[in-house]
Amino acid sequence: MTAPFNPSSLVVPIGIGALILWRFYSRARRMVGRQRLSNVRPWVTVCAFPILTVLLATASIAQPISPLALAGGIVVGVCLGVYGLRMTRFEKTPQGLFYTPNAHLGIALSALLMGRIIYRLAQVYWSSGSAAGADINSATTPLTLLIFGTLAGYYVTYAVGLLRWQRESSMSDGSSDPGA
Repeated sequence: MTAPFNPSSLVVPIGIGALILWRFYSRARRMVGRQRLSNVRPWVTVCAFPILTVLLATASIAQPISPLALAGGIVVGVCLGVYGLRMTRFEKTPQGLFYTPNAHLGIALSALLMGRIIYRLAQVYWSSGSAAGADINSATTPLTLLIFGTLAGYYVTYAVGLLRWQRESSMSDGSSDPGA
């Protein structure tokens, strides 16, 4: 006998879905237009993504294909990061350093991650309790790690490129302070 439908059981999935859509919208909006180069954001990216990558690689060692998927994703991400930097328009103005990233590439990568998250949430929500418990470590599946590796490789490569451009711009000014 099936339990009667309870509308309140949809509150959490709808809330999570709304949060994901909001984050996707804010990220996509940020990737579309001209941005001022932050002194902090690239450093956070360069530090946080490698730490997360090492943690995920360590957690996935039990599944032999997962670390390979992560490494493959990183290689793809680095290539996309180099391409993204070449497609970026850099501007040095009296108001500061600005850049306009390639909107198509950033939105495509964000959509890929959002699609994977929505797929995993739907899979957990519609699966029975026993099936969900059997695959509790979904963060280390090869497909998830491939996507994460691609994002990590892209964002770290892009952030390193931004930091290099910032340093080169400050050196051409004759300023010894890279934050100036």
